[in-house]
Amino acid sequence: MATGALPPSGDLVLTPGRPRPKKGIGASRGGFGAGEDKSPARPAPSGFRLNALRLPPRAPPARRRSAASLGGCVGREFEEKMPAVRMLQHVVGQLLLGPACGCRTSALPARSLGASPWQIPANANFHSASFSETDQPRVLITGGLGQLGVGLANFLRKRFGKDNVILSDIRKPPDHIFQSGPCIYSDILDYKNLREIVVNNGITWLFHYSALLSAVGEANVSLAKAVNITGLHNVLDVAVEHGLRLFVPSTIGAFGPTSPQDPTPDLCVQRPRTIYGVSKVHAELMGEYYHYRYGLDFRCLRYPGIISADSQPGGGTTDYAVQIFHDAVKNGKFECNLKPSTRLPMMYIDDCLRATLEVMEAPAESLSMRTYNINAMSFTPEELAQEVHKHIPEFQITYNVDSARQAIADGWPVSLDDSNARKDWKWKHDFDLPELVTTMLNFHGSDTRIAQAN
Repeated sequence: MATGALPPSGDLVLTPGRPRPKKGIGASRGGFGAGEDKSPARPAPSGFRLNALRLPPRAPPARRRSAASLGGCVGREFEEKMPAVRMLQHVVGQLLLGPACGCRTSALPARSLGASPWQIPANANFHSASFSETDQPRVLITGGLGQLGVGLANFLRKRFGKDNVILSDIRKPPDHIFQSGPCIYSDILDYKNLREIVVNNGITWLFHYSALLSAVGEANVSLAKAVNITGLHNVLDVAVEHGLRLFVPSTIGAFGPTSPQDPTPDLCVQRPRTIYGVSKVHAELMGEYYHYRYGLDFRCLRYPGIISADSQPGGGTTDYAVQIFHDAVKNGKFECNLKPSTRLPMMYIDDCLRATLEVMEAPAESLSMRTYNINAMSFTPEELAQEVHKHIPEFQITYNVDSARQAIADGWPVSLDDSNARKDWKWKHDFDLPELVTTMLNFHGSDTRIAQAN
């Protein structure tokens, strides 16, 4: 923050109440130093009291000094120990000095952004975005380096412009992702950091993709609770506070063995047996509650297994349907950790991203619910392998069943009933199994492998 600038959230707070003496700057919240000012407090204007700042009494008109001079007197005792006092000098003068300044009579927001800069430095370690007013949404994607985040960022940038979509994660992005558009650090467990990003960048849409997936979550339940639940709470609160349109993906993992499995409707019994599934049911219900209680524009889709060509598997139970293409092209063989007859709903990433944008752009009045199923195809590992074999005749699949992943898959739907999505906002998928396999193998260069084999 430049010297003398006042953050819009207000580090200096005027709150209603009677004037009361303070014990000096050293006693204020956070503390500026060890000293105390014994002079009596000056009442704040119009029935407000001045918190977190002690000042000497106002001088007579003939002896008034400049704002900078008075600010220097106030801050000199602490200047060496707390340079941030300089930031308050101009504010002090504006509040208490000079007939042209007048008095501030309105209370500033009580929650402060703290000491982080309001303006993004030109040399910050990410790409600064344009802040010009536009009808396009300003988008933040959390957990952006996961399976879906990078693809979503590229998809939305084509629609809304590169600088209007900010990708965020706690990991350092590869150079090609960093160069593709705005990319910043964001920890969803740090509420203050998340809030500053939303405010500083004028965010209007937030896509919350930070989560530990099913198999990884079972291996680290405590971390899954923190990321999938505590992180969600921070996102919900920031979204309500700043009037964001919020998208949180859910999953087939939100259903359990007692749910109807073929097809699984939007509304039914949900008793998942993984921390991932439990946290997603929690997200669905919290988002719906915040919508009806606080007016949050919350939107959610239950994704089937998502198959993406340009990303690595992220620890999900359906990730075999991604890994099989990597291994088929590289080695001509694949070891599957699910039974050959395990049927699960799946979707190609292009359909997934398009559905996500369509539900976000749908008029609010067209939505009969806040969480929808979406579906495209259902297949087994055996059926997928047969389709791959049509393109790579030497391809072989073997099975080494992982009991933990198999137990998870056995409790999931065989197919999803997405009739409400197709009715309310005209959802329609483009990719079935043959188109999916052709697209994935073309991306990974199966033509080159076939030519080498021949």
